[in-house]
Amino acid sequence: MSGSVLYDVPGPRARARNRAYGVVSVLAIAGLLGFVVYRLDATGQFQAGLWDDYEYTETQQRILDGLLTTVRTFAIAAVLSLVLGALLATARLSDHRPVRWAATAVVEFFRAMPLLIMIFLLYAAVFTSDPMWALVIGLTLYNGSVQAEIFRSGINAVPKGQSEAAYAIGLRKTQVMASVLVPQAVRSMLPSIISQLVVTLKDTSLGFIILYEELLFVGKAFAQQTPPVNGVYAFIPMVIVFGSIYILLCLALSSLATWVERRTQRSRKGRPPALPAASAALGTESTAGATGANEARGD
Repeated sequence: MSGSVLYDVPGPRARARNRAYGVVSVLAIAGLLGFVVYRLDATGQFQAGLWDDYEYTETQQRILDGLLTTVRTFAIAAVLSLVLGALLATARLSDHRPVRWAATAVVEFFRAMPLLIMIFLLYAAVFTSDPMWALVIGLTLYNGSVQAEIFRSGINAVPKGQSEAAYAIGLRKTQVMASVLVPQAVRSMLPSIISQLVVTLKDTSLGFIILYEELLFVGKAFAQQTPPVNGVYAFIPMVIVFGSIYILLCLALSSLATWVERRTQRSRKGRPPALPAASAALGTESTAGATGANEARGD
């Protein structure tokens, strides 16, 4: 028995057209990539001399230092943004109207503020001697406000019958949130939370604006300080190397999120409880007795 579909099954001509569109699209993308590679090669960006400096231990150590700085900054900003998001989401769900209004104003303000302007303002006005905290606080305020909306929408998405049943058995609002709503909402919020953490990781690259020595700042400084080869600076090799590092970091974070999501799905399904030995034996005897009785009756 074939399953039902919500569209007309394409006929021979439609399938031929779809194959033709697919071939044309692949050729167009391949042509575009080929043109980009050709232009880079024509301007001397693939000269072997531009890659020689990456073989030195000093260069590799600078890249490693920038990577560790980026990871440390992201870790601090990620934790603080999650904490801030939880606090703002709780305030937006409060029964007290002034608290809701204040939290809404904070969330909307920092979500609307461009992150680059916020980081530069924090560095110029507050953290003039410590660019790391200007970057961390800027990332925390912006991403914490976005995480607050994710938390709030996830909790509001839980069916109201869950909270009504919890209130009916005498639980307080704090208990309802901690024991009923949040555990159910986390499973649906997890993909959005991880997506925003990936954005936080990529936004650490904005630290180069305030001369913070994270990964992008190291790459830019390295490309500028490397002597040109035949009049060509090593900017394209820098983009390839450091861009690949950022992509690998984001892929690692996404893989971690996928693993956590699978673990939560497995824990939600759970396993059936094992029967005690006495109950299992009793069930076996009952089954055997019923089978014997059926045989005696000729069933």
